[in-house]
Amino acid sequence: MTPPSSYNETTVRVKIFVFLSLLGPVLASAAVLKIKVDAPIHPVTSEYVVKSLEKADREGADLVVLTMNTPGGLDTSMRQIIEKIVNSKTPVAAFVGPSGSRAASAGFFIALACDVFAMAPGTSTGAAHPVGVSFTGQSMDKTMEEKVTNDAASYIRTIAEKRGRNVRMAEDAVRKSSSYTEKEALDGGLIDLVAATEEEIVARLDGKTLKRFDGSERTLALLGKPVVDLPMSFRQRFLLTIANPNLAYILLMIGLLGLYFEFSHPGAILPGVLGGICLLLAVFAFQILPINYVGLGLIILAAILFILEVKVQSFGMLAVGGIAAMIIGSLMLIDSPIPELRPGLRFVLPVALGVSLIVIFLLTLVFRAHARRSFSGREGMIGETGTARTDLAPSGKVFVHGELWEAEAEEHVRAGEKVKVIEVLEGLKIKVGKA
Repeated sequence: MTPPSSYNETTVRVKIFVFLSLLGPVLASAAVLKIKVDAPIHPVTSEYVVKSLEKADREGADLVVLTMNTPGGLDTSMRQIIEKIVNSKTPVAAFVGPSGSRAASAGFFIALACDVFAMAPGTSTGAAHPVGVSFTGQSMDKTMEEKVTNDAASYIRTIAEKRGRNVRMAEDAVRKSSSYTEKEALDGGLIDLVAATEEEIVARLDGKTLKRFDGSERTLALLGKPVVDLPMSFRQRFLLTIANPNLAYILLMIGLLGLYFEFSHPGAILPGVLGGICLLLAVFAFQILPINYVGLGLIILAAILFILEVKVQSFGMLAVGGIAAMIIGSLMLIDSPIPELRPGLRFVLPVALGVSLIVIFLLTLVFRAHARRSFSGREGMIGETGTARTDLAPSGKVFVHGELWEAEAEEHVRAGEKVKVIEVLEGLKIKVGKA
């Protein structure tokens, strides 16, 4: 027979289990999902937003709040996000916040494509003029720039028209790089509301009827529904960290320096392993960042020249060429007009010069090792001085290095004169000259 205390404890456990079982589906299918993009728009942020919207569609969420603070980013990633937003079953509300944030360039396109466009007080949006560079790092010519601008203008006109927003203001953000405060955007009909927080947006949208991108209508019932944050996964956070252009550049430099050290000092192992890992991580990051392959080629050329300097005696010419190639390649490496997507000049120059100085230091050690005279074996005899014990005409005996040697000389040497070893011959015989 079960004691009363045990019976009560068992009953409580059963009730808790039943309660959690009933509450589980409610928590799993949140009515509102909040996602946050506080970084440039590139493949990592694109993957995060797209997967979050897919999750919202699977769980039947009522609304997704996309909070943004971004300077813009890559056109391809922007279009992937917009394509997912306009085809999503779940309505999406873009929120430029908190105060002090911005949604510029690609961020403006994305926010404009959402079902609801809201901004916090003290924020800005717009400045969506497309800026690009060519394969060699030079700015686009006038014809190409005009074509890209016209394409972006037509794209944003389509989005603004379908969303019922101010087409002229949207197009001015592309053609004239116009930027708007939250008040200007609200007064001009570019955004739907100004709110301080995501919770205020949810409260104000409750009971509202939204016109979707495909023309259908959907009334939101958000009162009392749970709101759940959907952060990046560990993988996405790791990729976002690696995609930092400064870190990617550091990984590239460490990788090249490690491989160089391994080539110049074979058998060290650790520098080669560490360098290989860093180099692979840098290559992975460069798949995310807009890389100028001419700049990357110059950096690789610099590494090759440094390695050749160890193997070939060029009196420093290969090292000088490698340093020049590394500095120029570093400045050209990241091919992006957005400062957040490229390492700063104040960061690149010290790192490139630092790596070059380390290489020069290692090369100096190698040169000194090559120039140092050997003190053992046959080579250790070269340059040693001694005394002729007999006349050398041309052969005789000399006392060198604490030993008596058979020697020959090209000129007559009298007994007692100082001699210097010129060459070690076969058969324990040396060739000497007058010291």
